[in-house]
Amino acid sequence: MNEYFDLATEKMEKAIVSLMEQFERVRTGRATPNLLNEVSIAYYGVNTPLYQLAQVSVVEGTQLMVKPFDPQILKEIEKSIFAANLGLTPQNDGTVIRVNVPQLTEETRKEIAKDISKMGEETKIVIRNARREVNDIIKKDDSLSEDASKKGLDQVQKITDDFVKQVDQAVSEKTTEVMTV
Repeated sequence: MNEYFDLATEKMEKAIVSLMEQFERVRTGRATPNLLNEVSIAYYGVNTPLYQLAQVSVVEGTQLMVKPFDPQILKEIEKSIFAANLGLTPQNDGTVIRVNVPQLTEETRKEIAKDISKMGEETKIVIRNARREVNDIIKKDDSLSEDASKKGLDQVQKITDDFVKQVDQAVSEKTTEVMTV
């Protein structure tokens, strides 16, 4: 029976990790190197993530500085950041690229908060799907008595409730972070 609980926990933990990775890419009005995680550059014919080709650092709290390891790809990096549709405008000064992270308006903050809630709901769906999969496995296990099966289903529900609470808390914290000016 424990292998069923482990399976449920593993699937639900993966959903939480995925949610946290999505949250790292959410703009909060503060500069963070994670904003550029999705940017990739065609480097010698291979799409390569920016963080493998350049050092990204925060300058003055509101600006990112991208310093490529190979100065020859400065223009490609600039084009890729612009093409990524992040709402950021890169500025090439010949040796590094500076990206100003503008302050978010109240309207933009509310839109981002809605997106965060949507990400949370999608994660809850993944968690519920994992619960359903494990419940189906438990119901189909003929080696379990009716009482053991019922206890197993109850335990899976408790695990699910715990993970849903984690999602709610993470969404609440991220929303507060975004709405804080």
